[in-house]
Amino acid sequence: MDDSPLRHPAVAATIRARNAVLGFNGSCQDRTGALLRTLAALKPGGRLLELGTGTGAGTAWILDGMSPDARLVTVEQDPELAAVAGDLFRSDPRVELVVDDLQRWLPHQRTQTFDFVFVDCRLAKQRHEAVLSLLRPGAVYVADDLHPGSGWGAQDVVARDEYLATLAADPRLRPTLLGWSSGLVVAAVDGHG
Repeated sequence: MDDSPLRHPAVAATIRARNAVLGFNGSCQDRTGALLRTLAALKPGGRLLELGTGTGAGTAWILDGMSPDARLVTVEQDPELAAVAGDLFRSDPRVELVVDDLQRWLPHQRTQTFDFVFVDCRLAKQRHEAVLSLLRPGAVYVADDLHPGSGWGAQDVVARDEYLATLAADPRLRPTLLGWSSGLVVAAVDGHG
């Protein structure tokens, strides 16, 4: 079976073209995006969060699955990358693009305000406790880029393994590891309080 997405967000080709101009290769893969679209659709009217907007590939997939009354906050620290996403999604009232460093942004957020989070940057994985505190019971947590890539050293593999072990041991989470695409963890936050 070919598990490539059956359809792509309308802006996907534009994002790929802008990535090529910028030399940016950090966008989420299409199979990851298709999963994000499906999971976002499970949260009608929900508050969704993306940490690591990049040029907006993940944003496009999430928005493609979101209901008209759902809202997405997406955070990117690189102003050049955020500008690409801002140009593409400026007219969509469901999305709020925040250009800020997560070290500054995370401590100022209220707890348990999101129904879904897509973690697409290393710092958010390192600060997973702060990220998890933002999720409501029954929320969905997704993180990608867990397969070793170019530039990974032995310490990166150890950090990844420790991160996954911490998620697996967390009694609030029901995680599943997916060995396809860029390597993913998908977890449900315990809805039983």
